[in-house]
Amino acid sequence: MTEVLRPYQTQVIADFWRAVDAGQRRILLVAPTAAGKTVIARTIIEQARRDRCGSLFLAHRREILTQTSKRLRSIPHGVIWPGGQPRPLEMVQVASVQTLHRRAIKAGIMELPEAGLVIVDECHRVVANSYRSIIERYPKAILLGLTATPCRGDGRGLGNVFQIMIQCPQVGDLIELGFLVPTRVYAPVDPDLRGVRVRHGDYVEADLADRMDRPQLVGDIVTNWIKFGERRKTVCFATNVRHSIHIRDEFVASGIRAEHIDGTTPMDERDATLAGLNSGELDVVTNCMVLTEGWDMPVLGCIILARPTKLIGLFRQMIGRGLRPAPDKSNCIVIDHSGATFRLGFAEDFIEWTLDLDHKAENPTHAARKGDQPGGPKIAECPECGTARVGGMACLTCGYLPAPAPRAVGVIDGDLGLVDSSRRAQSSPDDLRTRDEWHGMLAGIAAERGYKPGWVAHQYRKKFGDWPPHGARPMPVEPSLEVRRWVRSRMIAFARRRKSA
Repeated sequence: MTEVLRPYQTQVIADFWRAVDAGQRRILLVAPTAAGKTVIARTIIEQARRDRCGSLFLAHRREILTQTSKRLRSIPHGVIWPGGQPRPLEMVQVASVQTLHRRAIKAGIMELPEAGLVIVDECHRVVANSYRSIIERYPKAILLGLTATPCRGDGRGLGNVFQIMIQCPQVGDLIELGFLVPTRVYAPVDPDLRGVRVRHGDYVEADLADRMDRPQLVGDIVTNWIKFGERRKTVCFATNVRHSIHIRDEFVASGIRAEHIDGTTPMDERDATLAGLNSGELDVVTNCMVLTEGWDMPVLGCIILARPTKLIGLFRQMIGRGLRPAPDKSNCIVIDHSGATFRLGFAEDFIEWTLDLDHKAENPTHAARKGDQPGGPKIAECPECGTARVGGMACLTCGYLPAPAPRAVGVIDGDLGLVDSSRRAQSSPDDLRTRDEWHGMLAGIAAERGYKPGWVAHQYRKKFGDWPPHGARPMPVEPSLEVRRWVRSRMIAFARRRKSA
């Protein structure tokens, strides 16, 4: 039975084919956790197949390949991975990057599948040699990259591979739409990382492990989980294998059911451990760089960050594991021992992704909080409940808001509007121009995210106090940063009201 597409999924699929019709052949699609990358890919594969165009779907993890194969069950397809049953004559193939590279390119024991469409999942990895060597052998094919974090390891864009970027709604939008849950962040520790070397844009693992894998820090992880974690099903991200094992041992010593997995853990043992977490037999699973991508467990309710990082992509991948909704799950608790929240912001923040090789993805809202932009509020710990909150704003968990200090009130000259019989001031010509500009930019956001016209009218009313002119149909305009920030602030307010209700 065909799955019903969400409006924004329909929109980005249409945008993809429009780009193809315009001559683009290297297209990057940005879709956060739970935005439905696999559903989008399946629809595009189905449409290509109707046009007699073969497809090759590439991924690097067994979980992604298995999930994709299940989604494609109504479409005849072959699978290329260890233990898979090959069906080389099918027009659609799902392949492990490592297996296909080893068999078809290095060993030459199989032919590369014919394909006019190549889809690469988790395509922020596409700069690796194994990916590039496969892609280069399909010079005339359409390349579609899928990822939640469209940047290289050092945060820079992927413009050396892709020509155009299409974006689904971001995390904050999907929370407002009910497709993701918000985070509740506790940041009890901002570790001292002075002197830790940086290589390829991130901390050197050996230095990092030496700094973080200390008895007091490891013990604090358990203490704060007991304090804040609500005994939810939890995954902990550690700096290296030894650190992960030490954290696991500390949990076990405190009577908490915990297990550790890493890249050398046998697959059946890893599956059994994760099944135990899902069923409730385990409370905590610690890991080192195993569960950052391609793995989802909707009932996961808590993330522990014990691995500091400077990489916005890795940070958001780790937190993304806990954002999927589940029954009776109102949010995902994030216990940040890494200081990443102070460096990189909240998962809900709007990110300015880029294809530019010379620029990095940016979080403009957090840049203001850190003081990179003058006057910006900083992230602080709520003195009432301990969660991380934006300074000057009410705590989203308990509602705490410090009383503002008294200050002098400045007076400036201003124009008054004529109040009509409705007791509203009539708009000046400048105000009318501003309203028209905002109307167009709100329409631009709606077009980006697949929102209906009614959303534009309601946002206009929130901003200006009355409905837009009857029958007005503004032309969508590229939104300014000010408009994007205002819409984001309304999302936060909406989420707060929903939580209070």
